[in-house]
Amino acid sequence: MSGNGKTGVPSPPGADAVPYLEIIFDIPLKNSYTYRTDEKGEAAPGKRVMVPFGRREALGYVIRGCPQPPPGLDQAKIKPVRRVVDKETIFGDADIALARWMASYYLCGPGEALAAMIPSGRRTGTYSTFSDDTDDSGTLVLSGEQQAALEGLSALSPDRSRERGSEGANIPMAYLYGITGSGKTEVFLRLAEQVIGAGKSVIYLVPEISLTHQTAEVIGRRFGTAAAALHSGMTGSERLTEWMRIRRGEVRIVAGPRSAVFAPVRDLGLIIIDEEHDGSYKSGNTPRYHARQIAMHRSAESGVLLLMGSATPSAEAWKLMAEGKIRRFNLLRRLSGGRPPEIIPVSLAKTEGALSAELKEEIHATALMGRQTILFLNRRGFAYFYHCRNCGFELSCKRCSVSLTYHKSRNRAVCHYCGYETAPPLSCPQCGSLDAGFTGFGTEFVEEEVRKTFPALRIRRADADTTARKGSLKEMLDVFKTGGIDILLGTQMVAKGLNFPGLRLVGVVFADTGLHLPDFRAAERTFSLIVQVAGRAGRYFPDGRVIVQTLRFDDPAINRACALDVEGFYRSELNQRSALNFPPYSRLIRFTLRSRKEDKAAAASSRLAAILRPLLPGDAEILGPAECPIGIQNGSYRRQILLRGKAMGAIHWSATAALEQYENGRDPGVYVETDVDPVHLL
Repeated sequence: MSGNGKTGVPSPPGADAVPYLEIIFDIPLKNSYTYRTDEKGEAAPGKRVMVPFGRREALGYVIRGCPQPPPGLDQAKIKPVRRVVDKETIFGDADIALARWMASYYLCGPGEALAAMIPSGRRTGTYSTFSDDTDDSGTLVLSGEQQAALEGLSALSPDRSRERGSEGANIPMAYLYGITGSGKTEVFLRLAEQVIGAGKSVIYLVPEISLTHQTAEVIGRRFGTAAAALHSGMTGSERLTEWMRIRRGEVRIVAGPRSAVFAPVRDLGLIIIDEEHDGSYKSGNTPRYHARQIAMHRSAESGVLLLMGSATPSAEAWKLMAEGKIRRFNLLRRLSGGRPPEIIPVSLAKTEGALSAELKEEIHATALMGRQTILFLNRRGFAYFYHCRNCGFELSCKRCSVSLTYHKSRNRAVCHYCGYETAPPLSCPQCGSLDAGFTGFGTEFVEEEVRKTFPALRIRRADADTTARKGSLKEMLDVFKTGGIDILLGTQMVAKGLNFPGLRLVGVVFADTGLHLPDFRAAERTFSLIVQVAGRAGRYFPDGRVIVQTLRFDDPAINRACALDVEGFYRSELNQRSALNFPPYSRLIRFTLRSRKEDKAAAASSRLAAILRPLLPGDAEILGPAECPIGIQNGSYRRQILLRGKAMGAIHWSATAALEQYENGRDPGVYVETDVDPVHLL
């Protein structure tokens, strides 16, 4: 297709430049567009350019140079590139091929996929994540378990010939299953050293930015300037500068959250996914990719080992290990003199406030020892549910079908989905009763209660409200690690992977937060979160203690987490998933249709469902259309359709064909979101 905008013919380009360029954009279309090169002939494949597109100027990605325009295209209507953004190429053929694969698998535009891969911004001179002041920490003596795991992993050759198998069956994969504190990181790093020593490169993924800081520090000490980090705490220009260092081959190990899976390393030899179970590896925006799936694809393409690890593997990974499709290595002993903590479930049924008598007693005892406490609650704000006891009124967001959360520090009632906020009512807006108000508690509420109960202790809160400033989370965690904080209260950013020598006590303030969600993974998430946060306690001493507060004292997921019964939980959970035909015993594709008008969303979802039904194979089914659990979000009405089948291939073909038919008569007032392998159904 030709470029949009005013017609114009540039001066003859440079001698080595091609006159025409194929360009893609960050839009939900498969189309590419043809433009003339710029006057200086600087535009080239692998660069970003600014071009006229419709009535605006847009950023495009040059994927190919062409000596001639496509047949049948009027040359007089082909517009020129207005400005070249990059002096040197920032992506290559391998990146374009990966973007095309992502577009095909995740049912999005190739430009959307490429835009998700390439850091934004422009280069701003030199930037290096690490100095060259390395510290050879690899002289630590490995335990017997660690040594056996390392030897077994080393024997899985990274030079296996390329093999493509159905659904990743022939991808060289291994899993390091180890309890918290068993030394998984050291095994990862020793294997990385071997791979780098053989002239190859490593991608090391971690789920949270808080873990990126900790892992990056360890990697920086071990590898110096041969290491780089890519994460959201960096500016777009910083990320792009590091990206270019990686492309030039100056970097041999890259650490970061999910987007680091795209790092353009040379001679890839190993991909590591730490805390493989974590939901943050799945993107919440188009393209809704999963870093694990991208890693599997890159592993298969390069014939290199994909190594995953966790104390609480995903149900999918556990099943593959049980079937022998992923080689499993175990680390079942804690290092550093610690042992698994004692975990005590406590009922909140008769507790006033957020802290039970048992938890208060343990906090006091821990402080007397000169040790530290983490209090975990995966809900920020002061209180999260406004209810009138007289008429039953509930205060919900005007743009979303969710309750508003009260933030006392700002005296505002806030929606955590769309950002809408309002002043909290002084009386019931519906009947005027004074017998109304916010109930439930968030991190802000807990902080206030802890400060009143323990006024002499040093307390800090780590959640999205207190760590918005760049570097503030790392600063807070560093202070806690050096003993400058007695009680650290936080959301899941303090729950996983972090290692604090002085920590004795972990309090899970309310373990039930995720159990009521209408999602088949609710029990798995709850179990994993309790086990992971409990694993922070007592890593260096044998007296770690965990208090798990709950209103669901008999819930199997909570009981098994408190008993650290990993085998029992997965056995029960997989039996239930099998009976209900949910992943990993089936594959899902989710369509979410949203519109400002409820009738349009309903009509469009019915139309798409009608297109889908005759396209589905006999062993697949369609669930819905139905209202999403969060039926209204940011002013849009939401309907969902689920495709479920034993294998991805058949339902994926059906989804692709249905979307093509649907687009022919699509209502412009309805937007369709497609999620292949969704991790939640809200």
